[in-house]
Amino acid sequence: MTISTNPIFSPSLLSQLNGTNSSSSAATQKTGAGSGSLSQLDFLNLMMQQLQNQDPTKPMDESAIMGQLAQFGTVSGIADLNTSFSTLSSQLVSNQALQASSLLGHNVLVTGSAVPLAAGGSVAGAVNVPTSANGVTVEIVNAAGAVVKTISLGNEGAGLANFTWDGSTDAGTTAPAGTYGVLAGGSVAGKGQQFGTLVQAQVTSITLNGASGSGGLTLHLAGIGDVPFSAVQQIN
Repeated sequence: MTISTNPIFSPSLLSQLNGTNSSSSAATQKTGAGSGSLSQLDFLNLMMQQLQNQDPTKPMDESAIMGQLAQFGTVSGIADLNTSFSTLSSQLVSNQALQASSLLGHNVLVTGSAVPLAAGGSVAGAVNVPTSANGVTVEIVNAAGAVVKTISLGNEGAGLANFTWDGSTDAGTTAPAGTYGVLAGGSVAGKGQQFGTLVQAQVTSITLNGASGSGGLTLHLAGIGDVPFSAVQQIN
């Protein structure tokens, strides 16, 4: 029987694994003892021990060795990829926070059906018209559900149809300060249909949710409260 003595790995690497290179051995011991994880050098060291203690009559198959190396490389690659994604996520959150900070003091449109009216003030919003519609109207209703103002927008194409309410009522008086509901509808292909509404409010503060902003951003809107950054449909 002839047993091959050709080393699978380079002599320099074998000397490191066998401990003849003191600096490499010390580094390996430090890595194994301090990190709590298996490095590539540790993995090769274990493999060499396995080769040295194998049955000479039943040596390990070279394909099995390459398979183990490939598996370790895959696991190591996944770990590196996770680290890269974590870094990218942090960068995206920082970039999003920087962009959001520029919204302070600006008005934004967010999905909503209630709008606050300050004394002597006015409010603005928009109707989300999904397709061309005729006779689009906006109704402002009070807390009792009574319509205090009807705003006619006429015929509108698909998209956002903006509206403004100056606080006046259909009776010609001024509505008191408070929170009012917003309803919108129109005729599509001859049939009445309700449309979604958006309300406009000023951004007064921004909050990062969770550790390092991992939970996203929350905008505080005057008179409305907190809404997620993703709810913003338009910046005015």
